Amino acid sequence: MPLDPPTLLTLSVALAAAAALYLAIEWRSVRQPSLLFWSAGFATISVGSTLALLRINGFLFIGIWFANGLLVTAHFLFLLGVARFTQTQLSRGWWLIFVAWLAMLLVPDGAIWSKVMLVANSLLVALSTLRASFMLRPHGKSLSIGAVQLRYVLLIHGSFYVAKALTVVIPGTLIDLAAFRGEIIQISLVEGAMAIMLIALSMTGTERYRREKQIARLAARDPLTALYNRRALELRAPRLLQEVAPARPGALLMIDIDNFKLVNDLYGHAAGDRLLVALSEMISAVLPDDALPARLGGDEFIILLNNASHERVISLGNTLREQFQNIASQTFTTPEPVTLSIGANLFDQPPSSLAALIELGDAALYASKRGGRDSIRLIDATVARGEGQNVS
Repeated sequence: MPLDPPTLLTLSVALAAAAALYLAIEWRSVRQPSLLFWSAGFATISVGSTLALLRINGFLFIGIWFANGLLVTAHFLFLLGVARFTQTQLSRGWWLIFVAWLAMLLVPDGAIWSKVMLVANSLLVALSTLRASFMLRPHGKSLSIGAVQLRYVLLIHGSFYVAKALTVVIPGTLIDLAAFRGEIIQISLVEGAMAIMLIALSMTGTERYRREKQIARLAARDPLTALYNRRALELRAPRLLQEVAPARPGALLMIDIDNFKLVNDLYGHAAGDRLLVALSEMISAVLPDDALPARLGGDEFIILLNNASHERVISLGNTLREQFQNIASQTFTTPEPVTLSIGANLFDQPPSSLAALIELGDAALYASKRGGRDSIRLIDATVARGEGQNVS
C-alpha cells in the first residue's frame, strides 16, 4: 500500500482515535485530568485528519483552515494536559493562539497563501508543544521513564514544526496545501503519524508510573490517619536506627489513648475516628521532618526520633498530652478522662531490631498506665541502663 497523503491521513485518523479511546478508558478508571485533556487532544487530531481529506474533493476551507485549526487545538490540549500533570498554571495569554489562528482568515488567496498558512500552523503547534516539553523538565526531581520520554518526544516534535516553518524561505520550495504537493507536506504527514504513536505511548507510561507511585504511597499509609502503617514503619525504621550514636541518640515513643473505649461506647465509632485523626494531626504538627510517626493499630501510635535528648522527649510527650487532653475534654464528656499514656525509650546504640525496641516501648507504656495514666514514662538508656522516669 503506497504511503500517499490520503493513506497517511487515514492512518493518522485510526491511530489518533485509538489513542483517544485508550486514554479515555484510563481516565475513567483513575480520573486524572491530564488523561482527559490528552484524550481530547487525540480525538481532535482524529477529527481534523478526517476533515483534511475533504480538501481532495474541493472543500478547501474545511479541509485546510479548519482542519489545521483543529491540529493547533489538539496540541493546545496536550499543553493543558501537561500543565495539569505538572501542576503548572498557564497564563491567559496562551489563549491568544486561537486569535492568531483566526487572523489567518485575513490572508489573501494567492501564490503565497499556502506558505503563510503552513508557517502560521507550524509555529502555533510548535509553541504549545515546546512549552509542554519545557514543563516536563525535572527541576531537580527525578522523572519517570514515561515522563522523560514524553518530554523528548514533544521536544523533537516541536522542533520539527519549527524546522517545517523555516523551509518556506528555501527558494524553489513547492508547497500546495490544496493538492498535498510538496516534499515538506509528505514528510510532515509521516512525522505526524509517528508522533501520534510515540506521544500516546509516552503519555500512557507517564500516567501509569504516577498511578503506581500513588498506589505505593497509599499502601504505606494508614487509611484513617494518613500516618505510616506498621509495614511502612518496618521498612523505614532501619535507616533511622542505623544513624543512632552516642552523639546522636535515638528515641521511641509509644502512645496509647486512655479510656478510648468510652468515646466509642458513648458517642459512636465515628467520634472515635475523629479523635484518632485529631491525635495524628497533632503528632504531625509537632514533629520535625526527620521523625517517623506511625499508627500501629487501634488507638496505639509510635514515634521514632533521631538526634533526641532526655529533655526533648519529655517536652514532646507533655506537649502531646496537654494538647490532646484539651481537645478531648472540650469535645467529649466521659465518666473518666480521655488522656494519653506514653512510654518512651532513649538510647545511644542501634537496637538489635525494631521489634525489640517496640517491646521496650511497650514495657515503658505499661509502666505509665500502671502508674496512673495521663503520664509519660521514659527509660533513658543513655544515662542509666534500665532506669526510668515517670512524668505526670
